[in-house]
Amino acid sequence: MALVRKGARRIIVDGTAYRWRLRRRPTYCQGLAWSPCTFAVEHADVPGTTLVVTTDQPHPSNWLGREAKPVLPSDVSQIIQLALREGWTPTAPGSPIHLDLSAGFTPSP
Repeated sequence: MALVRKGARRIIVDGTAYRWRLRRRPTYCQGLAWSPCTFAVEHADVPGTTLVVTTDQPHPSNWLGREAKPVLPSDVSQIIQLALREGWTPTAPGSPIHLDLSAGFTPSP
């Protein structure tokens, strides 16, 4: 699974280039703040395993106006470093790796 280049942002972590993308529009469940925001990261130059990260925040564009912290490049950088320490190999072929950081997320009623 490769990221669509359009809308993907480039980030350099420890001298390696990655691309990350957050959906502009939330999914239905994210729009209602029933499920947390997710984003994807992959190596910028070599196709390989995609990292799919589930955050503990609602999507910033949720329809209920529920307060949400934006996903910042500094957050993405820290999460990439965490995933690398936990064994993510972005240049190795394979299925997407899911990193669930959603502990503490409370869905809207």
